[in-house]
Amino acid sequence: MRALLSVYDKEGLVELARGLSELGWELVASGNTAARLDEAGVVHTEVADVTGSPEMLGGRVKTLHPKIHGGILADRAKPEHLADLEANGIAAIDLVVSNLYPFSSDPSVELIDIGGPAMVRAAAKNHEHVGIVTSPGDYPAVLAELRAAGSLSAATRRRLARAAFAHTASYDAAIVAWLDSGGPVPVTELAGASGTDAEEAELAAVVPQTLHLSLERAEVLRYGENPHQRGARYRVAGAPSWWDGMVQHGGSPLSYLNIFDGDAAWRLVHELASDGGAGAVAVAIIKHANPCGAAVAGDLVTAYERALECDTLSAFGGVVAIGGDVTAEIAEAVAAGPQADVIIASSYAPQALDTLRARRKATRILSGPVPEQATRQLRSLGASVLVQDVDGFVTPRHRWRVVTKRQPSEGEWRDLVLAWRVCGRTTSNAIAVVTAGQAVGVGAGQQSRVVAAEIAVQKAGERAKGGAGASDAFFPFPDGLLVLVEAGVTAVVQPGGSVRDDEVIAAADETGLAMVVTGERHFRH
Repeated sequence: MRALLSVYDKEGLVELARGLSELGWELVASGNTAARLDEAGVVHTEVADVTGSPEMLGGRVKTLHPKIHGGILADRAKPEHLADLEANGIAAIDLVVSNLYPFSSDPSVELIDIGGPAMVRAAAKNHEHVGIVTSPGDYPAVLAELRAAGSLSAATRRRLARAAFAHTASYDAAIVAWLDSGGPVPVTELAGASGTDAEEAELAAVVPQTLHLSLERAEVLRYGENPHQRGARYRVAGAPSWWDGMVQHGGSPLSYLNIFDGDAAWRLVHELASDGGAGAVAVAIIKHANPCGAAVAGDLVTAYERALECDTLSAFGGVVAIGGDVTAEIAEAVAAGPQADVIIASSYAPQALDTLRARRKATRILSGPVPEQATRQLRSLGASVLVQDVDGFVTPRHRWRVVTKRQPSEGEWRDLVLAWRVCGRTTSNAIAVVTAGQAVGVGAGQQSRVVAAEIAVQKAGERAKGGAGASDAFFPFPDGLLVLVEAGVTAVVQPGGSVRDDEVIAAADETGLAMVVTGERHFRH
């Protein structure tokens, strides 16, 4: 039996090679793999001695040779293939162990592997006769099966072949993504060289002609959207998510809704803190992907209590995102509040964890790093997929425009910014009301903007007086705006752009309202 070893990742290599040698396998190795085996004193033959051709072009050509690929690809069930091997003095190869240059770690032309993928795909194609191992994690199982049975089973070879094709598919996807992003040529230079303008090149970086995704299963979930649906969280290969650094400290296993709502809460709380100014911290409470509470304050206990005040009924069974480290004091406040399905924070003091575990046994207690900044969003549409930019915010107050006679006060400006953030992360049609750094009413997911406003002010009650309102899209008529005015809201932010903007602005001026337009809507579905 004969094995070809050619790996970039040398983890477990020597142990595997020694195990194969002890079983009587002949070993063939290339380049640095052969050098590592030399250091370890493992007997082997170098690829160059098999092919009769030295490595060339700085190592770009090593294994691309008929005596290698003929040995891998020969179908042992076909006499004519065996005759070709004999006629050309080629020995069959029964096992290929190969992994590829780490392109994703430092993308460059020199890390685009050629010989490796060719060998891997050849062995995987001929898996009826050849084993292909691409992951060091498979070495112990392969050795154990060879020791026990003398050969790899058909099922094992098929499993390894599937992993091999997935390995090369992921590798190629990473290269395509790199080229789409402009590497190794900046997007602006690429645009000039191709004759297209920079705008078209930048568009292609987000929505290219083809999109090649390689998704790795990160964790199997308790269930999907409903208990009868199986589900798992996947990550884009080579692009770790903040969820990969998440630690669960207690509670039941995660389901899809825990992750979906948890992601929305964790991202929102970081967005709110970024607008709060020096020393400001934020807490957000999410239920069914919508904020039902949010507040910015000087300390986390106050922020939590004020976020909870927005809608204590909806907070039950929601996700509480705490923008900082949980102390014993904060843990006591959260434990005394409504049952939360998930709590997310940066970290927990030991006493805080003891409190939450003891009094919220089913609650998933998570800590996680800062959310990654995504540049592209994908949403499934049956057998189609929507690909788009991630919805970001126009920098508050830098490009916003006051369209009424009255300017917002400094306090109103702060509330407008918070209301805009909360509203933009709420399912459309959406209206949010904020007073003194605290969301007091949110109307989410309504077919009518007027109804969304009515829900928001009904939840806010007297707290709406002197507050700021936000609408995720323009007011098509003054009626929705007037609902806010009648509740006591004194400042409103909205995108503008309606054919009746003049009527809406006139209605605001008649009531003494300060109104700001952003020029950008934030629908969310």
